[in-house]
Amino acid sequence: MKNKDEILIKIEDMYALCERIKEKVEDEDYEIIKAMVTTIERLSQATNDKASSIKRLLKIIFGECTEKFKNVFNEPNKEENGSDEAKTSTDESNKNDEKIDDNENKKKKRKKKPGHGRRGVADYPGADRIRTHHSDLNSGDSCPLCLKGKVYTMKDPKVTIRFEARAPVHATIYENEKLRCNLCGKIFTSELPDTVKNNKYDETVGSIIALLKYGGGFPFNRLEQLQANFGIPLSASTQWDIEEAAADKIYKVFIEFCRLGAQGKLIYNDDTTMKILELMNNTKNDNEKKRSGIFTTGILCIVGDHKIALYFTGRNHAGENMSKLLAQRGSGLDPPIQMCDALSRNIPKEFETILCNCMSHARRKFIDVAWNFPQECRYVLEILAKVYKNDEITKKNNMSDDERLKYHQTQSDPLMKGLKKWLNEQFDEKKIEPNSSMGTVFSYMLNHWEPLTRFLHVPGAPLDNNLCEQILKKSILHRKNSLFYKTQHGAYIGDLFMSLIQTCRLAGVNAFDYLTTLQKFSHEVFKNPGNWLPWNYTAAASTLSHGP
Repeated sequence: MKNKDEILIKIEDMYALCERIKEKVEDEDYEIIKAMVTTIERLSQATNDKASSIKRLLKIIFGECTEKFKNVFNEPNKEENGSDEAKTSTDESNKNDEKIDDNENKKKKRKKKPGHGRRGVADYPGADRIRTHHSDLNSGDSCPLCLKGKVYTMKDPKVTIRFEARAPVHATIYENEKLRCNLCGKIFTSELPDTVKNNKYDETVGSIIALLKYGGGFPFNRLEQLQANFGIPLSASTQWDIEEAAADKIYKVFIEFCRLGAQGKLIYNDDTTMKILELMNNTKNDNEKKRSGIFTTGILCIVGDHKIALYFTGRNHAGENMSKLLAQRGSGLDPPIQMCDALSRNIPKEFETILCNCMSHARRKFIDVAWNFPQECRYVLEILAKVYKNDEITKKNNMSDDERLKYHQTQSDPLMKGLKKWLNEQFDEKKIEPNSSMGTVFSYMLNHWEPLTRFLHVPGAPLDNNLCEQILKKSILHRKNSLFYKTQHGAYIGDLFMSLIQTCRLAGVNAFDYLTTLQKFSHEVFKNPGNWLPWNYTAAASTLSHGP
């Protein structure tokens, strides 16, 4: 028995059918038929919403490599568009050329392509350098080959890089010689080096543990096992004590980061969930505001040419942490530009900001329903792709904020106005149901249109919140590996080190050297933390090391 062809009926056609049969059937029958159509419509909407939710859940669990346009719509490569008949017809003619093609392919493989993975010596600024000298010749000696000329040292030596491994935290055992008088019994012990006498753990120990734990998501217990494998045991509790002591020496810089970040012209913020066992186990008082959630807020401040990353973990939402930060803002400054998603909890209630919403969030909503509404989503995504292309051009040409604004007003404003008109037409002409999954996506964009298009009206307003989401990945990596913080104080230590490490990364500064230097000059850091920021600490350290 042959399967019947599938018949697709639109909801609009079903309602039109109801109107046509209204005069031909009894009123009771008409109400039943209309109720059936309404039920089918609601079931269809619920099915689509559930399918979209399942797809989002699968994306969260298994991840998705990219949200590029071609991957959303499963577009094949141009080479795969040819028909089977064309491929079959060319098979015979290609057989005679197989040998020639094979030889050409071999030649192409032999050619080294740029970006082959090899690194030059300049890529290893942290490596030790050892200068070796010729065993038989010195500069100025006679040439042993021609016996007439003289050899001189060349400017560029031959370079060889050798790698060796050691434990993240290395240990040195000092065996102090002891001498004992055979008459009085007095024991004389050799002295330790000055750097070892009162400092069991070098400053570099705190730096490397911080980088592994808070910069790389390496839990204390995992580092404990690694150290044991190297024969240099270092317990998790000892690691915590070292990090707490290191934080006590440098926390003034974190406070300076917050003060300086509050003066920024542009501030990104977002948050993600976190666990603090101390807060989870505490019972709340009746008068205490009930909130079970625990979050890590990521705030990225653009201050002049510098980027400052800040982390705050606790029960506060991103907007509340933003308010605490802006409380340190200078009274004479204009309100900052704030970029975040459209959640109300991200907005500070006590301070005024120029609110921008994330275009990537709006775009992602269309991606989630593209499987069910491919034509509508394709139209929207193509327009947004052109807008992002325009923004990329402004970055490549290093345009100022005013030049970028003018360019977007010329190139992107017509695109966005056309998109808004099209979105409204879909509702007005009832092509999209407001309660459908696609209708909610349309409504989200229209309801937040002004903050989403702030880049068309305010100089320096960004398109999306991607920079803040990138810095939040450090917190998510820590949550994935270490699972939780034990106490609120431990969360503060983590926020401190994450802020310093991530700010160093944004500034292109060696975070290991930075953390080590701050600990070595802790007394000077406390006097004037503003001189010990990632972009100026080397000058301060050089002055103290060599004198004025």
